[in-house]
Amino acid sequence: MYPSDLNDSEWNAIKEFFKRPDPRGRKSKYPKRDMVNAILYVVKTGAQWHMLPNDFPPWNTVYYRFKHWSERGIWEKALDFLNRWRRRKEGKKEEPTYGVIDSQSVKTIYASEERGVYQKIKGRNRHVVTDTLGNLWHVKTHSAQASDTKAGCDVLREVTEKLPSLEAFCADEGYRGTCVDYVEEELGRRMDIVKKEKGGFKPIPKRWVGERTFAWFGLSRRLSKDYEILTERAENLIRIAMIKLQVAKVA
Repeated sequence: MYPSDLNDSEWNAIKEFFKRPDPRGRKSKYPKRDMVNAILYVVKTGAQWHMLPNDFPPWNTVYYRFKHWSERGIWEKALDFLNRWRRRKEGKKEEPTYGVIDSQSVKTIYASEERGVYQKIKGRNRHVVTDTLGNLWHVKTHSAQASDTKAGCDVLREVTEKLPSLEAFCADEGYRGTCVDYVEEELGRRMDIVKKEKGGFKPIPKRWVGERTFAWFGLSRRLSKDYEILTERAENLIRIAMIKLQVAKVA
């Protein structure tokens, strides 16, 4: 019905993640697919939850499901599954050995947690780690006041715990110093710092992959600013936007 809806093959690719953990529990009144489509509608259009069209399930039911699935880690599991699927289709190993880290500053609307001031703008930073295909493997939001070189340490520690296969990372010059030392001394990995080239705009080798991932999920209007009170909610909305992009490529 809406361009953001999942078609049959896309829904079949991820529907197993939305099954009830206890099949003996009370059956939901509304189909899971309808609720996932409603969440995708919010992310794509930027609509407020209570402004969902009436042909979707009630907005409070949809929001409850979004929150419940976020707490169960469903969005991350589904995205990781699609990432591995896409890597297999591209003839690569399921888990990457090289990661690209980048960050993006974004304005916040409310007095949210982890909110800070950077260059006179109140907001947050979005940190992402992708592979060389642009698949999103980790996302973390935090105060915009924290510098990349310090905040990146936590991000890289978390992604190496999740993906021990990672052997090296690529980053821009904002990660020099503390972050490079941490990666080499504490994580035992290599950190490649890519410098900008002179002579006008030129795509920075390898690092452009991270910028492209920001551009991909930037097409979702809910992500044009950070409207979420909780960082966990903000991170899962980014994952949901990427799920929609990824499932279209593999299904």
